[in-house]
Amino acid sequence: MKEAEAGERLLAYADPSPSAYSNRDLIASDNPAAAIISPHFCSSHSMDLAIVRKVLTIREGNFVVADITGNMIFKVRGSLFFSLHDRRVLLDTAGYPIITLRKKLTSAHDRWQVYRGDSKETRDLIFSAKKSSVVQFKTTLDVFLAHNITEDAPDFKVKGSWHEQSCFIYGGNSSTIVAQMHKKHTVQSVLFGKDNFMVTVYPGIDQAFIVALIVILDEINW
Repeated sequence: MKEAEAGERLLAYADPSPSAYSNRDLIASDNPAAAIISPHFCSSHSMDLAIVRKVLTIREGNFVVADITGNMIFKVRGSLFFSLHDRRVLLDTAGYPIITLRKKLTSAHDRWQVYRGDSKETRDLIFSAKKSSVVQFKTTLDVFLAHNITEDAPDFKVKGSWHEQSCFIYGGNSSTIVAQMHKKHTVQSVLFGKDNFMVTVYPGIDQAFIVALIVILDEINW
């Protein structure tokens, strides 16, 4: 890829404005507020994504996200060795960092903070996610966008059983489901293997944002 093209790609991920994508087919035109990371990752129709593990454990971060036909959409890279600053990086298919997920070690609620690109600067914070309570039988995460400084109410909520591969992501404290993780037994999903799982992202919802939540959910449930 030429240097200019690479720069345009990174600039696109850094610009959350829907107007920057007015000539694209994939755009959250009906719900621009759902483009948490970028309208580039929003679609006008539901998307089934497969989380495909590339190693025996997700801890190394080596897994990919593909559509049901097997086309890769995202990659996730993690640290090969233990680090006091645990992090995961969501990459596009060319290997460019879209977002970086960093664990806040001083948090009792397993808080993760997500930044644009490979940044760790406060100005590049997109959202954070943490357990709703310290002790839980089934995981519930509260998700706060960067502008929600008071955190009086979550912007999104994740509920369900990770081990049963049945989780739902809701808009705020509402009953509106924006994505769900589930066991989907189709010919395609069987080909991906029994240790992988499916995520359905609803129309107009940022797919990169949902994948980031799934990665955080996996880390917290490890």
